[in-house]
Amino acid sequence: MQASPMVLTTLAGLSTALGGLLAVAAKPTKTTLSVSAGFAGGVMLTASLADLLPEALRFYGSYLPPWTSGAAIVMLLALGMLTAGLLGRLLPEETELAQKYGQNTARTQAMRTALITGAALLLHNFPEGVLTLFAGTADPALGLRTALAIALHNIPEGLAVAVPFAYATNSRAKGVLAALVSGLAEPAGALLALVLLRGLFTPGFLNGTVVLVAGIMIWVALAQLLPAALAPPRRLPGVLGAAAGCLLMLLGIAALP
Repeated sequence: MQASPMVLTTLAGLSTALGGLLAVAAKPTKTTLSVSAGFAGGVMLTASLADLLPEALRFYGSYLPPWTSGAAIVMLLALGMLTAGLLGRLLPEETELAQKYGQNTARTQAMRTALITGAALLLHNFPEGVLTLFAGTADPALGLRTALAIALHNIPEGLAVAVPFAYATNSRAKGVLAALVSGLAEPAGALLALVLLRGLFTPGFLNGTVVLVAGIMIWVALAQLLPAALAPPRRLPGVLGAAAGCLLMLLGIAALP
């Protein structure tokens, strides 16, 4: 008996919780926080540059001349980066977070990092859910392969969200919950597409959304995560975390059908 596309999409999204469980197996410390920031930055850069953008370039390149498709990608990336910058302004500042989480600077910085990372991954997971649903509807075998591949590379994404959230709140359970919520964007996106927006989710629309999300993730990695990871005195753990994020994300990408 074959699983329905909606079930496969939900299971793929829930795999972020597994990453969250792995992340909080040990008590988060300042060192694990640096590793996590580097890890999340490596995950986001690798997912954007090695997975999302090549697919979009191939799609637009099949319809448009090289310079035109390149210009379209660049404009969408720039719009995504601008969106990320505005998103950062909308999120609470560290002084506001300090009122809730105390004057511990490391914890307020971790909470802001967790919020920005979680928001970026929510946006990233939304179109993934739509793609998994459509793949499963078109071909059950392809849907299964796609769901398994996305589940594999959702695990490091869950890690990236859970560690800073667990550190900021001093609660491992809340870290796992944050990872779970970020993954629920996948079945939410699929459900929205299935019920309300099926006619809007054309290949052109989905690929444009993917490039926007890539721009958001690149900006978050460069402006928020990697600077936090590479700040002294924990630069080496941050570098190792970034390297691990890149390598694990490449393994997930390699498993994509």
